[in-house]
Amino acid sequence: MTVDARAAARRPIHWAVGGALVVATALVPSAESAAAEQRSEVALRYTCPFPSGPEEVDVVVSAVLPTEARTGEEIRPGQVAVEVTLPPTALARFAGLDAATLSAVARLTVRNSVGDKSADASWQDLTAPPTDLPTPDEGEGEGEDEGDGALTLTATGDVPTVTFGSPGRATLAPDALDLALTSLTEAKEPTTPPGLDVACTPAPGQEPELAAIAIRGDQDPTAPAPRPGESDPVPEPTPTRPDEGLPPTAREKIDALTEKRREALEDDPGSCPIEIPPEWVMTTAETYAAGYANAAKLDGAAALGPAFMKVVLNKRYINDSCASTVDVSSEVHFDYEGKRQLPPTKATFLSYGFMPTTATMTLEQVGPPAAIHTHTVTNTPTYPEETTVTAQLVMRLSDVEVNGVPLDVGPDCRTERPFEQVLKGYGQSYPPAGYLVAYGGTLTGYAHIPPFEGCGATEDLDPIFTSAISSPGKKADNYTKMTQAPLCVATNPEGPDCPPRVPDPER
Repeated sequence: MTVDARAAARRPIHWAVGGALVVATALVPSAESAAAEQRSEVALRYTCPFPSGPEEVDVVVSAVLPTEARTGEEIRPGQVAVEVTLPPTALARFAGLDAATLSAVARLTVRNSVGDKSADASWQDLTAPPTDLPTPDEGEGEGEDEGDGALTLTATGDVPTVTFGSPGRATLAPDALDLALTSLTEAKEPTTPPGLDVACTPAPGQEPELAAIAIRGDQDPTAPAPRPGESDPVPEPTPTRPDEGLPPTAREKIDALTEKRREALEDDPGSCPIEIPPEWVMTTAETYAAGYANAAKLDGAAALGPAFMKVVLNKRYINDSCASTVDVSSEVHFDYEGKRQLPPTKATFLSYGFMPTTATMTLEQVGPPAAIHTHTVTNTPTYPEETTVTAQLVMRLSDVEVNGVPLDVGPDCRTERPFEQVLKGYGQSYPPAGYLVAYGGTLTGYAHIPPFEGCGATEDLDPIFTSAISSPGKKADNYTKMTQAPLCVATNPEGPDCPPRVPDPER
């Protein structure tokens, strides 16, 4: 069957629930608001675990924000900067690597709150350019800011929007800070090792509020907005989840883009797919997932999670009205105590069918963030949706006991290479059923477990664990079933799924 591309392009755009509905409350700036802006700044102390030990680090967070907004109005922080001052003791490691410059990518967690509702947004990919490292004798006799051998890195970039659904005093407060530091030599070559990842936490006893915004309800446009510091009015009931597409303001922009693309079909029939600008749809969210992974060789299953996940939604969003499909690409960062991993889990199996073995298993995320790809068909009333989640993982084993006797496997017993865990979920948008990224549900899949290496403090135990656990080429041996909770989306901290909750895993 052939498709008339020009006719197909004239059909209304349909939107995938898995990607678009989660940002339906806050995508496009409201033209009716022109509130005054405020330059907000907060100075905080963080504790960061450097190789030299825990270091106290000064951090200044700043942004331009409105002083007031309406309920449901998108708020986009502007001129965002995270200024991190590293003390000389934290820089000693880089001096030993013959590093000449240091750069950073910062990820700052910001808590958006109004009343008793809150959600954490992730200000990601804030970038500080390469900065010259101070020399040991640099700054002698100079002022305090320049002569202490410290280094200040200023990370900037665009961050997600936030929308508040209830009137009152809304606040934005910085929380955890992750730094990915990269060092280069004078020849601009990476040092060995080339970088350092540091997870910092705010020192206790501080007032972390970056800014307060007065949120005015829409029920009376002439009523004065509550000022920051005033008592909060009684919040409106939390709105229900949207059951259809994007708000009209977003649709107008997308429809205009679609019309331009439709006109281009006269000369270029292949130009039907539209890639939506990410700044229209990208946002962040948080959720938990929990489940079980089978190990057929061990005749048992290990519990997984609850895994805390930071999600970046809609990094790529392609609508193809000719093919009646929507393809959305998102990504996931696992987070356990500042590390890219799932929580360690302890399980007991019968090794070789008769020997009770207990071990702590840790799954570490390596390489790029886990990828989420959602494919939705929009020419049927139910909008069927298929989601694939792909993660690169390394399995580590520790605290091993065989028949109740400790077995010293050493500090680095792990799979010799990363393995790919692929999970799939299937659902529909109308009515919502099965697995949908926004609403959660069950994902299932398989994984090949590679051989083990580094196992054994005084003897080589690699062959034993490889024989007992690994399953290269035997995909069906390692069936995994995970249950994801609904997303708590940063653009809507008052949503029904904020803060994120832990799901009940299914076997």
